[in-house]
Amino acid sequence: MEMTIRWFGSKSDSVTLEQIRQIPGVKGVITTLYDTSPGEVWAEADIRAMIDEVETAGLHVAGIESVNIHDAIKVGTPDREQYIDNYITTLERLGKAGIHMVCYNFMPVFDWTRTELARKRADGSTVLAYNQAAVDAIQPEKMFETIGGDSNGFVMPGWEPERMAHVKELFEMYRDVDEEKLFANLKYFLECIMPVCDQYDINMAIHPDDPAWSVFGLPRIIVNKENILRMMKMVDNPHNGVTFCSGSYGTNPENDLPDMIRSLKGRIHFAHVRNLKFNSPTDFEEAAHLSSDGSFDMYEIMKALYDIGFDGPIRPDHGRMIWGETAMPGYGLYDRALGAAYLNGLWEAIEKSQTR
Repeated sequence: MEMTIRWFGSKSDSVTLEQIRQIPGVKGVITTLYDTSPGEVWAEADIRAMIDEVETAGLHVAGIESVNIHDAIKVGTPDREQYIDNYITTLERLGKAGIHMVCYNFMPVFDWTRTELARKRADGSTVLAYNQAAVDAIQPEKMFETIGGDSNGFVMPGWEPERMAHVKELFEMYRDVDEEKLFANLKYFLECIMPVCDQYDINMAIHPDDPAWSVFGLPRIIVNKENILRMMKMVDNPHNGVTFCSGSYGTNPENDLPDMIRSLKGRIHFAHVRNLKFNSPTDFEEAAHLSSDGSFDMYEIMKALYDIGFDGPIRPDHGRMIWGETAMPGYGLYDRALGAAYLNGLWEAIEKSQTR
């Protein structure tokens, strides 16, 4: 596996490439062109400039998170063909530039949902958190207003103000889309893009829905082992794979994370590894990566990845805000650096225990 860090670009991230390079074991970043809109074709010059900036700092681009999918593709409107063509062009340009992993999601309206961006924990750190009762008590169009004040002035991916301004329209757009239709539209999209993925060896890594259940009545399909295996079979191509995000699949305690990993051998192209602490089945907060700080056995998760021969990029996921840092919630430097070191330590211990 290759340890990486997500980086939001020099215009948007409080964390610098120089700082990332000093994290032991981190040689690559996961990034994207953050000033592009879903459905827009990425310019070759912009892709090259992104790669050059990272490589000049002594790192490399290990993958893209995300090339966002236009809602017309998810809904299946007549104009989806143009947006799929645009997506194919972007993939072609990424492949020519030497980028071979793209993370994406197929979530309607909200890319992810949290009810708090800065819940204070007993140790004084703050974390992202979710409470179903809070979701049930609020109108969808007011969701961003309830958390926006805790974003520390950063634009949260998937919660861009211009997108949130059209939430009512988006809900109307998805009014007749159920799980079966969403699956059908995902299948159509994947069948269209697989030829270019085959040509340029691009691994598509779908990110699970977060949380792993319906929110505001919207359909969610990438939520459990049954559904993800269905997706693998419906477009049975090795380039059709997953981002295994322990924190997203793990929002449902019924998901056996190590078992899911072992069932996806050869199809996990990217991994997000983080920990959650459950206060109740529908109230959770994000924890330090250390197993004992949350509800997951991080050793078993990493052991499962090792056992299937996972050799793709991996990154610590959302970190706590600690030591007085002000950054995009979940994406500061300090706790993610601790997470990277911890995960690297687990991997080294597992690797050595298997070879001695």
